[in-house]
Amino acid sequence: MKAPNKNTLHLQQYIFKNQLIMIVILSLILGTVGIFVNLHEEAVNRDKNLINVAETIAHSDTVKEAIESDNTLILKEYLKTIEKTLTDIDVISVVGHSDIRLYHTNKDLIGTTFDGTKPDFTTNGDYYSVNESGPSGIQRRTYAAIRNDNGEVTGFLMTIMLMQNIRAKRLRTIVIFAATMILAIIVEFLFSLRVGKRVRDALMGYEPDAFSSMYKIRDNILESLEEGIIAVNEKCDIEYINKAALSMIDKSDAAKLLNYTLETGEKEFSRPINTFDGADIIIDRIPVKNDSKTIGAIGILHNRTEYTRLAEDLAGTKFLVDSMRANNHDFTNKLHVILGLLQMENYDEAMHYIEDITMVERELISEIMHKVLSPSVAALLIGKTARASELNVRFKFNKESYYNPEEFCIPDDVLITVIGNLIDNALDSMNEKTGEKELYVGIFSKEDALLITVDDTGIGISSENLDKIFENGFSTKGHGHGTGLYQIKNQIEAYKGTISVESEEESGTSFTVSFTK
Repeated sequence: MKAPNKNTLHLQQYIFKNQLIMIVILSLILGTVGIFVNLHEEAVNRDKNLINVAETIAHSDTVKEAIESDNTLILKEYLKTIEKTLTDIDVISVVGHSDIRLYHTNKDLIGTTFDGTKPDFTTNGDYYSVNESGPSGIQRRTYAAIRNDNGEVTGFLMTIMLMQNIRAKRLRTIVIFAATMILAIIVEFLFSLRVGKRVRDALMGYEPDAFSSMYKIRDNILESLEEGIIAVNEKCDIEYINKAALSMIDKSDAAKLLNYTLETGEKEFSRPINTFDGADIIIDRIPVKNDSKTIGAIGILHNRTEYTRLAEDLAGTKFLVDSMRANNHDFTNKLHVILGLLQMENYDEAMHYIEDITMVERELISEIMHKVLSPSVAALLIGKTARASELNVRFKFNKESYYNPEEFCIPDDVLITVIGNLIDNALDSMNEKTGEKELYVGIFSKEDALLITVDDTGIGISSENLDKIFENGFSTKGHGHGTGLYQIKNQIEAYKGTISVESEEESGTSFTVSFTK
């Protein structure tokens, strides 16, 4: 695998760095905009407040009368009460005739001459705000004209906020926004660390370059397989399908093959499937689970032609080896019989014995080879004849039997599984019985049908167990048995075949398997 570049940031650092840069930039932009908007709103609201207060006082009859009569005592009492409710106004000043201050928040200035900029109500209107200097320093000042009943300006009013107080409010606003930005950066800093760690954990500790390299290797491996691979999620949407699978089936049909697996959560192996173009394919279906929940499924497709050829080669070899082993054991027993006859000088009987066993076995083997044209199935039957001889069971092959795979083709591995299991069950049954033991096997084929019969003279099956023998796990032999008949029934039904059984206790059992087109 390609080693990660040393200059490449680790995933966690990369996420942390980029998220932190993003939140710092966003915080600065949003904070700056927020400060300017807030300060502008404060200024607008401040001027509105100054004008509203000035307008209200200027329209007061008490103020007008005090201006007309130069009565400072009335103004003091009236404006003193108002000032207590105006926490945002720093200074209120009333100027009357001859520019004399009739009222001022600073009581020392009452009665003095106003020497500041005279208001221009003609140009600016009766109410307007400006920044000017006064006895208390730089200030935001609103002028309001005081008119008598005839509309003549008899004086003017000033509502004032000191600039130092305005700056203090602005600074407080800036500090609040700055603290909010710093808090957001800290929260994002912690969040970035957490997200980076969770993403890395989700990738099982791999960095992006290593994970990408592993993905490419996996992809190359899956694409190089001769078997088709299909993977779907829990909604049966295709997550992956390799070229081999696409060469076997249409992509639109691929997901449908795994519906059953998603519904049941059960594994299935070597299941034949029907494709649109009639291709000979089998599938292994495996659920993908998280704890006990099925979250997906995988299908492995095999080209049955090649698969069957290999299975037949292996099965044929296996049963030929079994046949040789059984024949060797049986041959040793017969040599002992011949040796005993010779030692007793019964030469004629020894000669007849040799002729009889040679003729019987030669005829049986020859008959099987001539009537069963599938080498693998023939090898199985020959092997089972030797096994039957070991167990002192007479193996009888139906003389009417004839099987030609070109007439009615069922894969040899299926026939081997079915016939082999049925014969083994029959031999086991007769091995528990004393007396005469006979096994009858027949296989018959024609263009539209195939029939297999296996009859024995064993101990039979009780009526209460007869309906249970095809159930998964059921057996009268104890733990570890009970899957053979269940499996062969599934294989038979997969090829639209049927299996039936008749049995009588202490008399024997008869199995019949049939396939029709």
